[in-house]
Amino acid sequence: MRQVVTTTTGDVDVLKVEERPDPQPAPGEVVVRVRAAGLNFADVLSRQGLYPDSPPKPCVMGYEVSGIVEKLGQGVNSDFIGKPVVALTHFGGQSDLIAVKATQMFEKPDSLTFEQAAAIPVNYLTAYALLVVMGSLHVGESLLIHNAGGGVGLAALEIAKKIGAVTYGTASPQKHKFLTERGLDYPIDYRNQDWQPVLAQLTDGRGVDLIIDPIGGHHWKKSYASLRSTGRLGMFGLSTASATGFSGKLKLVKAVIQTPWFHPFALLNKNRGVFGLNLGHMWHEPEKVAVWMREILRGVAEGWINPYVDRTFSFEETGDAHKYLEQRKNTGKIILVP
Repeated sequence: MRQVVTTTTGDVDVLKVEERPDPQPAPGEVVVRVRAAGLNFADVLSRQGLYPDSPPKPCVMGYEVSGIVEKLGQGVNSDFIGKPVVALTHFGGQSDLIAVKATQMFEKPDSLTFEQAAAIPVNYLTAYALLVVMGSLHVGESLLIHNAGGGVGLAALEIAKKIGAVTYGTASPQKHKFLTERGLDYPIDYRNQDWQPVLAQLTDGRGVDLIIDPIGGHHWKKSYASLRSTGRLGMFGLSTASATGFSGKLKLVKAVIQTPWFHPFALLNKNRGVFGLNLGHMWHEPEKVAVWMREILRGVAEGWINPYVDRTFSFEETGDAHKYLEQRKNTGKIILVP
């Protein structure tokens, strides 16, 4: 089989398509013939040497795939052979073939292409946990989505609209029309102005009930200051540190230094909450994740979840895909196809 291998830390030229032996399923596992694999910002940070959870290099990244079940391990129902599925993978997903636990796969909805199905696990599980599980977003409340045009941003927008929340989103100006068509109530240009006073003006100085922020560093301080009473800040990334080589290390150190400390007394006095989410640290909670995934797939069946794929790239074009994502050119999900 072929895999996209991050051979070492560096620029996109360290990404190579290599031949590796085909995997064999262990008991309780299946082997999936991959038709589409998701690309996430964690993959970019791993290549840059800035992702602490990355496996040692050389490594194969990839947290999500869709494809056809080709082989079964002992104890797996034979009815799964030939089934189209979507699956969560603990790395290794950017491959022709991947062995996964049967409990980490779900039947692919007929209404979705393989590319759309591969856009679901990371983005929608992250958005669902941020908004529903930990963010407790309710009808009539307000939500600010940073990087609203990204994969998690679009997923959060769909979930928020289903809940009945008022939505604000920061995005570059060229994405505003698309986001408005997708249901965003108030797009905010963060490239040419400071988003914070604009949000204050739009909310009459009150702020919003929930903010989800993948940027990190001093940006979390601004987001926290933009919460209203009983507001919650959900932190789920550190994209501000993204850069290759020594520059990335410096940006990471700067981001860590600028990260605010949230003292319990301040939270008490302000009636605010903060929480963090790292989906990659949820592998020991498969039952919880399965419940969330079933709710998301129910949303697909009901028609209010419609994953948006911006572009697909072949395995040989993975370097171009990394550049496209790293430069924030995408609106929605980036997918790799074998």
